[in-house]
This record gives sequence, structure tokens and C-alpha cells, in this order.
Amino acid sequence: MMISWPQTKLQLTYLCLCLLGTVLPVVQLVRFIKDYGLDVVLFFQQVFANPAASMFGFDVGVSLVALWALILVEGRRLNLSSLWLPLVASVTVGVSLGLPLFLLIRQSHLDSTQRNALL
Repeated sequence: MMISWPQTKLQLTYLCLCLLGTVLPVVQLVRFIKDYGLDVVLFFQQVFANPAASMFGFDVGVSLVALWALILVEGRRLNLSSLWLPLVASVTVGVSLGLPLFLLIRQSHLDSTQRNALL
């Protein structure tokens, strides 16, 4: 299944969330790289620098595992194609892109299936 331009308000909402979920974390990553270079060790030291930061780090980690389970189970149940896209997006950019991208793919499929059933 190809992802096409959003056909519904819900699809448009998911697309906007994909854009926000990409831009907001990438801007912060670019700032980090500008200030410290590609220091992966320092990056993870800062992610877990204190209990508050650790809380967010673990929250994102658990959310990533839950998202992968959702993508794999729901994606296979609905026979969705391109499941690799939200999986890769969630690892390269983050859950903030992977989740809305999966929801966009899923919603596009559901809307398409519903339209076809009406024909």
C-alpha cells in the first residue's frame, strides 16, 4: 500500500504530528551535535544524568518497545505493507515520528478498506 496525500482530517492530523514529531527532536539533536559533536557516550550520559532525565529516558524506551509490538501485531492483523517505515522512523528519529506514522498508515488502510466496501 502506498501512502498518499491525506484524504481525511484524521489522516491530516497524523501527518502534522509526523512533521512535529520529526522537527522537534531533530532540532534538539542538531543542537547537541553542534555543541558536543557526535559524542554518543555523552549523549546517553545526559539522557540519564539525573532521576528526572532518567524517567524520560526509560519512558521513551518502554514506549518504543510497546510501539514495536503495536506495529508488528496490528500491522500483521490488518495485513499492512510498509511496516518497516514506522519501525525505522521510531529508531532513527523517535517514537514521536514512529507512532503517528504508523497511525497514518493504519488509518489510510482503514479508510481505503471502508471506501472499497461501500463500492
